[in-house]
Amino acid sequence: MKKFSIAIHGGAGTLVKGMMTSELEAKYNSDLKAALDKGYAILNEGGSAVEAVEVAVQVLEDSPLFNAGKGSVFTATETHEMDASIMDGKSLNAGAVSLISGIKNPVSLARDVMEKSEHVFLAGEGAMQFAKELDYKLEDASYFYDEFRHKQWLEIKDTDSFQLDHSTKKDSKFGTVGAVACDQNGNIAAATSTGGMTNKKWGRVGDSPMVGSGNYANNKTCAISCTGSGEFFIRGVVAYDVACLMEHKGMSLKAASEEVIHKRILEIGGDGGLIAVDTEGNIAMPFNTEGMYRASKTSEGEEEISIYAS
Repeated sequence: MKKFSIAIHGGAGTLVKGMMTSELEAKYNSDLKAALDKGYAILNEGGSAVEAVEVAVQVLEDSPLFNAGKGSVFTATETHEMDASIMDGKSLNAGAVSLISGIKNPVSLARDVMEKSEHVFLAGEGAMQFAKELDYKLEDASYFYDEFRHKQWLEIKDTDSFQLDHSTKKDSKFGTVGAVACDQNGNIAAATSTGGMTNKKWGRVGDSPMVGSGNYANNKTCAISCTGSGEFFIRGVVAYDVACLMEHKGMSLKAASEEVIHKRILEIGGDGGLIAVDTEGNIAMPFNTEGMYRASKTSEGEEEISIYAS
């Protein structure tokens, strides 16, 4: 049997140990482990990489600790706008949604775009119409209300400020969530989901739903899910950049991932990290910030759940 594996992330950013209580850290680790175990169980039972990454991201979307789904941050108009994407490395099929609201699990709607439409990317009212035609239940705004998120927004509302998921406010780190997996058949997939940035305006969209920037999967190379300063990850086409270095320069997953995160994205002023997997089940989780919520597990018994760089 081929080696199979899964990796997940809950965002990269400036994480200072002094601002993290042991109780809160335990909650983060618990939710990361829950997502990791649920995704791994699917792979262990012979399920597909696509199914595994969707389920793992759903668990993170259901947690108020992460900026996706239930934990999404507030926009400038005190609403929630969510983005998500998913990609199948075997077929190169992909689905993405942006500027959606009321959807409990945006990653599932992205998968439905991939499998139940002729399109790749649906946004705003059109994406919501698609969801309604598939009988998605729309959650009330109260489902997405979180006191800490609301306080975060109140601090900067009515200003031109916004907070990225890698905010330098030491106690206000929130980000993207994502998962990558390699199944028993050697197929890989990636999924990414986010609630965007606090106080964002004008329908801003980051890299998370953009195929090739924040999310990418190709059996020829790797599956990638990114997190960090979205504008820079879009400009650097980060997820695809890693795949390109592997395909055209013959670099390993680890070397390509580190080249992009520790050199190429920094050169244009971006920060963040990514999780990656190849068809051999190898995993890479580089980041250039002080930490990244991350976890991984392989069929060879290797498991990691970490927040800080060391």
